[in-house]
Amino acid sequence: MKLLISGSSGLVGSRLCQKLDEDPACETVRLVRKQSSEKQGTTALWQPTSDSMDLSHFAGVDAVIHLGGVNIADKRWSPEIKKKIYNSRVQSTRLLAQSMAQLEQPPSTFICASAIGYYGDRGDERLAENSSRGNGFLADVCDGWESATQPARAAGIRVVNTRFGMILDKQGGALAQMLTPFRFGVGGKLGSGSQYWSWIALPDVVNAILFCLQHSEIQGPVNFVAPDEVTNLEFTKTLGKVLSRPTCLPVPAWAVKTIFGEMGQELMLSSARVTPEKLQSAGYEFTYPKLEDAFRGLL
Repeated sequence: MKLLISGSSGLVGSRLCQKLDEDPACETVRLVRKQSSEKQGTTALWQPTSDSMDLSHFAGVDAVIHLGGVNIADKRWSPEIKKKIYNSRVQSTRLLAQSMAQLEQPPSTFICASAIGYYGDRGDERLAENSSRGNGFLADVCDGWESATQPARAAGIRVVNTRFGMILDKQGGALAQMLTPFRFGVGGKLGSGSQYWSWIALPDVVNAILFCLQHSEIQGPVNFVAPDEVTNLEFTKTLGKVLSRPTCLPVPAWAVKTIFGEMGQELMLSSARVTPEKLQSAGYEFTYPKLEDAFRGLL
């Protein structure tokens, strides 16, 4: 199988490419915006900000996996940052989808990242893939992101929109940022702590992408979250237990909003109780179905 992958230097993309490179039956081509002197396998240049794509990159490609996008938690959201976050996902996805739709022999599958931000702030409501979209900036981003795959779907390509929950890994993402304060014993719940945090361990992200690649019956939105539904308070206590540290310094909601603004409200205080209905129905078995096991395995 020949795969075209964007976002190969990111948290998910780098681990996915590492696993694929170990499989002699797979050939990977990494879409990059500029060439690097570092050895990273076969690469192909593209410029999504200028809608530049060489259709020859798709020659012989069986599937495209699109994981690119500006980090949503890298900087406090300003109108300019929000525009970059939105365009980095929607514009690049539309370019890939439209390019594939032009081909006489397009790839059979297009796996495109999305996020559970699609559901917005929903309290303790259980959310499956058929649940309605919510409100807020992230819901707008995810809706535009998924809609941008439509040209590929209209061309008969199987499209999978991977709605990622909080991805746990000690090398990057939210967990990596939490480890230092928690190890010093200054971790605590955020706001009331009652908001649901839907999470998934990085090894399961990679394995579930490959699972979707291999199971042609899976299409449309797929929730990439573990089946263990936990609140922020439960998440906090479990991490403290695994690290053998106290978690008695809560951060009030007003402080989160003051420091992080809209980003803090949507990423830290919003509640999304998301279930992995499609993955489980298709027979996917999680490596880390429980949060405590995930922390112990990752840390």
